Amino acid sequence: MALWRGESPLILASQSSARKMLLANAGLDFQAIVADIDERGVQAASSLANPREIALLLAREKAKTVSVNHPGAYVIGADQTLALGERLFNKPAGRAQAMAQLRDLAGLSHELNSALAVAHDGQIVFEHVSVAHMTMRQMTEAELTAYLDAAGEAVTSSVGAYQLEGLGIHLFERIEGDHFTILGLPLLPLLAFLRRERLVAV
Repeated sequence: MALWRGESPLILASQSSARKMLLANAGLDFQAIVADIDERGVQAASSLANPREIALLLAREKAKTVSVNHPGAYVIGADQTLALGERLFNKPAGRAQAMAQLRDLAGLSHELNSALAVAHDGQIVFEHVSVAHMTMRQMTEAELTAYLDAAGEAVTSSVGAYQLEGLGIHLFERIEGDHFTILGLPLLPLLAFLRRERLVAV
């Protein structure tokens, strides 16, 4: 039985395989449409420095950008930022940058901020930010090299050069936070919102 009760299809403004998996596993029918925004340009223009605020801004912009072209639809935008103290990390541009990021994160705890925003007819109707605290273990150069060899191009597809649902799990000694937050979509707050709006059957 389909759980989605909206008159228009649910839309995920992302092609993230992890986010698509989370929605699919929750039994929600949806369409995935990439939001065509310049993330670093939007971030720079905002002058924001707080990692949580930046994640929420980008989630909002993604949701609104797709929403204006799909009237009547509920559109989910999501974004993550990784902060080590005051330093903000972005997706590494290649293997060398991934290695540099992992060296800097090794042995320390960082914050992973996961934001979502839901837009309807171009207006934000719900937003939320969750935070996870991630502690990487100390690693030798040989271990980092072995990880990068095994992970391949996947290291450039996520902030921090790791995907926890895959080989990235080998990098950590302690994780404090919601599993869905770590994968990039705080699912429990999202489902609570959809229930309040009577958009899901359960």
